[in-house]
Amino acid sequence: MFAAQLLILFVLTPVSVPACAQDQPLTAEAIMARVGANQDRSDQLRAEYIYRQHIHIATRKGKKLMREESADYTVTPVPDGTQKQLTSITGRYWHKGEYVDFKGEPVPEVDSLDGDLIRDFRNDLESEHSKDGFARDYFPLTTEEQKKYSFRLIGEETLQGRRVYHVGFRPRDKQDFDWAGEAYVDANDFQPVTVFTKLSRQIPFLIRTFLADLPGIGFNVQYRRQPDGVWFPSSFGTEFRLRVLMFLSRDIAVSLENADFQHTHVSSRITPQMQ
Repeated sequence: MFAAQLLILFVLTPVSVPACAQDQPLTAEAIMARVGANQDRSDQLRAEYIYRQHIHIATRKGKKLMREESADYTVTPVPDGTQKQLTSITGRYWHKGEYVDFKGEPVPEVDSLDGDLIRDFRNDLESEHSKDGFARDYFPLTTEEQKKYSFRLIGEETLQGRRVYHVGFRPRDKQDFDWAGEAYVDANDFQPVTVFTKLSRQIPFLIRTFLADLPGIGFNVQYRRQPDGVWFPSSFGTEFRLRVLMFLSRDIAVSLENADFQHTHVSSRITPQMQ
């Protein structure tokens, strides 16, 4: 009984930690655990914002621009998530030796190959399975996604005037096809500032040669801190080449920007007009 009481007293009594112990650097796992917890909370906080989202996608064959589209959305919180409303869409495509401009929906489908590629990418970015406009599986930062990754601390740096941790990540299973890359984490808020990735390993030779290849695929995401302390993805970008069955080759560039953030109540909604 005395031993049990002594143990309880020891647990409940504040312990003075030596300064040298407090100053020990955090491990990459400890840093990312805090990031994961903050990302879990941020998912809910970011759902209370109205903001504008701009998406631009272009396809090229060699140096020639084949098609490009720019789309603007207003993203509005609703009780069960967010709602995207297309406000404008413009673009141009190469047809019979000249560029043809278009505006509004429905978009022309004359060049079905490039039109289909762009539509698929845009639908992926705006789908209900996206996270802040980006596919959810692009982000190995939430607590659940982190279970698949191992992390290493590369160092500490200064980025945009703030101290950051530089952390590398890759799949725990080296045979997995997934994202590997690096993240810069704000050392005060434990939120991502920049994340960039590439495939964790090369597509097998036979698939690259006879089926499809995606050289250069990866992404870069920038985050921005809002005045109330909420961190929001502000931009997304990727450029890569798509090769299929040795006869199709396209360079694809995708960019997305979130801007004009307005903090509002989750039940608020607006109905923008198509331009």
